[in-house]
Amino acid sequence: MGVVILQKIRKHQKDEYALAEKYYGILSVLNNLKLTEREIQLVAYTAVKGNITLANARDGFCRKYGSSFPTIHNIISKLKKKGIFVKENGRVKVNPQILLEFNNGIVLEIHLENDEK
Repeated sequence: MGVVILQKIRKHQKDEYALAEKYYGILSVLNNLKLTEREIQLVAYTAVKGNITLANARDGFCRKYGSSFPTIHNIISKLKKKGIFVKENGRVKVNPQILLEFNNGIVLEIHLENDEK
């Protein structure tokens, strides 16, 4: 293994929604998921709220992000196919494997390696 470079980046976000958006945006880029901004917003909102099944949660998302119920429905279908959303006990939630608490800070450790030898 060659030289390892450590780079620390500190980024402050205005609230847990913005922090969740940043986190899921990073996951999208690192895993080549190609999520749109609206998809990232829906994942972040759902992660903070707990689920996106109930009408009041969907209405809250629409008010916060200027979206519509049909848009949410289309995004939910796409994110379920990608495994980002799962259905548990009749509720659509963020897959527990990528779910964090966003009311505190997050420290990410990312290793990017070159497979060429």
